[in-house]
Amino acid sequence: MTEMIQPPKILIVDDVAINIDLMKSILQENNYLIAAAKNGRSALAKTMANVFDLILLDIVLPDIDGFEVCRQIKANSMNRETPVIFLTAQRDEESLVKGFRLGAVDYVLKPFSAEELRARVELHISLKRAGEELKKARDIAEQAARAKAMFLANMSHEIRTPLNGIVGMIDILRQTNLDDQQREYLSIIDISSETLLMIINDILDFSKIEAGQISLERISFNIRNEVDDVYQVLVYSARQKNLGFSVEINSEVPETVMGDPFRLKQILINLINNAIKFTKKGFVRVSVSLLREPGHEDAIRFEVQDTGIGISPGNQQKLFKSFSQADTSTTRNFGGSGLGLAISKRLVQMMDGDIGVESEEGRGSTFWFTVSLDKTISETTVKEEIKNEYKVRQLNILLAEDNTINQKVSTININKLGHQVQVAGNGYEAVEMFLRQTFDLILMDVHMPEMDGLEATREIRKIEKDRKTDHPVPIIAMTATIYEEDIRNFYKQGMNDYLGKPFKPVDLAQVIEKNISH
Repeated sequence: MTEMIQPPKILIVDDVAINIDLMKSILQENNYLIAAAKNGRSALAKTMANVFDLILLDIVLPDIDGFEVCRQIKANSMNRETPVIFLTAQRDEESLVKGFRLGAVDYVLKPFSAEELRARVELHISLKRAGEELKKARDIAEQAARAKAMFLANMSHEIRTPLNGIVGMIDILRQTNLDDQQREYLSIIDISSETLLMIINDILDFSKIEAGQISLERISFNIRNEVDDVYQVLVYSARQKNLGFSVEINSEVPETVMGDPFRLKQILINLINNAIKFTKKGFVRVSVSLLREPGHEDAIRFEVQDTGIGISPGNQQKLFKSFSQADTSTTRNFGGSGLGLAISKRLVQMMDGDIGVESEEGRGSTFWFTVSLDKTISETTVKEEIKNEYKVRQLNILLAEDNTINQKVSTININKLGHQVQVAGNGYEAVEMFLRQTFDLILMDVHMPEMDGLEATREIRKIEKDRKTDHPVPIIAMTATIYEEDIRNFYKQGMNDYLGKPFKPVDLAQVIEKNISH
């Protein structure tokens, strides 16, 4: 059904009746709806009862002058956004400037011509209508963005929660007695779950980057350790295809640097995964070196070379675009979301770097990127000493989790770490159990029935405050939602850390050790 457009409503404020009649006769030719007031108080009463599209306001009035009327109108929310045009015979600059400062958009000097009055009125009504349309469009866009963010957050939770059970059980099953065929089947399940998780992460990461919800960490890390972690993650995939897989880090590359190790590894994993995926025989080689260009002394260059299918010059232009792969057969033959390279490019740009490819069809490719990473003093020895001094004792851990499969996965992994665990099925049970006994650490699922993890955390912190607890219990959010805004909210509600779902046993061990040692 087509929306009916109402004719613009105009309020004329003038103490001379003949002036009002003249302006009415000029403006009614445009089918405007006209209201009139002969003094300031009458004008203010009308603006309190009606919303106008434009106000024509005489400065000299018998009771309140036009400047004060304008000031009060702009203080009135009903007509705060309504354009005001002053009608004045005063041509001094001081009066005109005062009118603009009070919120007027224009003025018409008396005596005026019909053409001038009509033109100025039409202009400001058009501008007001255009502004309203822009605001409406912006509101719709913001509402759509909020709906999209909520949908992605919900989908993240709904997909990651069962995936946590799959990933967790794979690790548990791998530690049991299996024959060679069973281990092969388990490896296929493992690779499939990792592929699924990678696609989910790509989609969510891209959405977060588009929404400006990703910020980079700036911490000290050992670049060789991080690259080695990537190697250990991907070497199995390379061996499955009988590919040579090697890493070479130039001796000039500093041992420790400042930056975001997680995002750096994400870029490397994307590029190396692609290299392995698109290489049938030969090798994949990773090299890391200092960038030797003036003005980029702190930049490091990473190269991933393969002997794979290569890319034609035409298709190279598509590679770093969103949801794009070299051609349609790529998705059919090799799978993937088509987002990995687009995400990598955005992350590299956030690190003040660049990314590109050198390739020849049928003869392999070399993907490269540079990032700015400041050198720092090595902290490896200090960290190792701290780690060696610290031994985790047996802990009494409270697990708040409503999903029965994830309860079992987490319980098995906690027990394997040598700790005791008690399970609460929702936040209300977790608070009740906390009231009755002492725990060394709480693993708190965020989304639970009856009382969610955030509300339960607030209740526990309130109990600790009432008890005047010297050392509050560490509370770790277990969550399938990994948006930065959500994570900041976890900390704000009193949580100490978070563990993203799905998680590996090593992730669980690290988050427990980190928070108990602190």
